[in-house]
Amino acid sequence: MNKLFTFIMLWMMSCLPILAQAPMDGGVWKDNTGKHINAHGGNIFNYKGTYYWYGESRSQDGKPYSSLGVSCFTSKDLKKWTNHGLVLPVSNEPGSDIEGGCIIERPKVLYNQKTRKFVMWFHLEFKGQGYAAARYGVATSDTPFGPFKFIRSGRVNPGLYPIGFSKPDTTDLKHQLLFPELKEWWTPAWRKQIERGMFWMRDFQGGQMSRDMTIFIDDDGKAYHIYSSEENLTLQIAQLTDDYMQHNGCYVRVAAGGQNEAPTIFKQDGTYWMITSGCTGWAPNAARMFKAKNIFGPWEQLPNPCRGEGADKTFGAQGTYIYKVETAAQKKMFHGADYVFMADMWNPKHLSDSRHLWIPISWENGAPVLKK
Repeated sequence: MNKLFTFIMLWMMSCLPILAQAPMDGGVWKDNTGKHINAHGGNIFNYKGTYYWYGESRSQDGKPYSSLGVSCFTSKDLKKWTNHGLVLPVSNEPGSDIEGGCIIERPKVLYNQKTRKFVMWFHLEFKGQGYAAARYGVATSDTPFGPFKFIRSGRVNPGLYPIGFSKPDTTDLKHQLLFPELKEWWTPAWRKQIERGMFWMRDFQGGQMSRDMTIFIDDDGKAYHIYSSEENLTLQIAQLTDDYMQHNGCYVRVAAGGQNEAPTIFKQDGTYWMITSGCTGWAPNAARMFKAKNIFGPWEQLPNPCRGEGADKTFGAQGTYIYKVETAAQKKMFHGADYVFMADMWNPKHLSDSRHLWIPISWENGAPVLKK
């Protein structure tokens, strides 16, 4: 009897690592090497029955400029993960856009059925410039394991007007920043001009700023780049070309002046739902939610989707991606949910140790909610 009891206890202890890294716990998630999964701000997708998790790989020095590149982990069940190292390392080449010391954030990898290429988009900041560059980066690979080849970085849609804007609407905006009454931020007059597009016009020729971002593929295979722009004051949604390699020139401004970042998006029964965060640096804040019948809007803002203790701080986390549940086993694992909200619990003093929090999306009164 004692031997049987000992065997049962040992068996239960052997299961603890697997249980501890089950989704939704926000704790330490160990990979096959026994280390916490260093993949932040990323996404997951299924390719030929294997799940690929891409994310920011951060060094352990605790600095924002601690980017090592983009890492990749694989799994068959979304529980046990194998580390495949860096699929896009920062460059050793001086002067490269992704030279070591740059900042690579929010990488998203998608597969293009037509070209059979894997395409990576990410937010890029140049070495030594803090967050001034505000650019997107693009890399591509023939395999999901890379190595991904860096193609270019840039600002979004230079010299192009968004949907709903025309030249007569914005002729005076280029002069607004010269007005003394608009030098001070957050005044009613300043906010009005931001909503009209003052910072958008400032960046018109060089292209729109692109910081926190995600990529969304619609039911028809069209892809969209959704990013925080205009000094993080306004979201923009820009359609990509059919090969997912660049913007096609069609874009829209969303929630102008609302200070949204960390966009995540999904579509259910013909309605687009977007969950974002406010702009409070590494500190968590209350999530925001928007909905629309067309991806180009109009978008309607709704109350915070979080419920329960910690809802006012999104349970200490910030969204990065919304994953669509694909199998019956996953549906059981995620308590019957069709979608899962993936988030990072940022640790600015040790970014590589930031924890992962996945929350199944449930519904109340016809709207998504997050409960922990």
